[in-house]
Amino acid sequence: MGKVRKWRRHTEEFKRQVVEKMKTCENIHVLAKELQLQRKLLYTWKYQFEGRPEPHHANLQETAEERNENKLRKEIDQLKKALGQKALEIDFFKDALFRVSQARQKNGADGGRASTKPSGRGRESKAN
Repeated sequence: MGKVRKWRRHTEEFKRQVVEKMKTCENIHVLAKELQLQRKLLYTWKYQFEGRPEPHHANLQETAEERNENKLRKEIDQLKKALGQKALEIDFFKDALFRVSQARQKNGADGGRASTKPSGRGRESKAN
């Protein structure tokens, strides 16, 4: 098996310097080897600083405050969508209930008791 590398954290300043160096470098592969980093990681940082990060990567052009604000906006949008869906469901069930009550009234029923005799279930025995 190959070597397992330990995770390293890099500062934003280091990433910024690497991206600047990439702009003047003719061979990115050599630069990546020199820095002991994967070439894909260099491009990931470049895209992050350009404000077009890959999915599930940070946008280094955005401040923490902006990220938090965007997260809250997305959450608000999701809640508005869920609330709208619930309002539609309520309207549907209100309409359905209204139609059922209208149908009962058309049948001449006054909503009173049914015309069948009670079954006697659940009552005390008549033997007492």
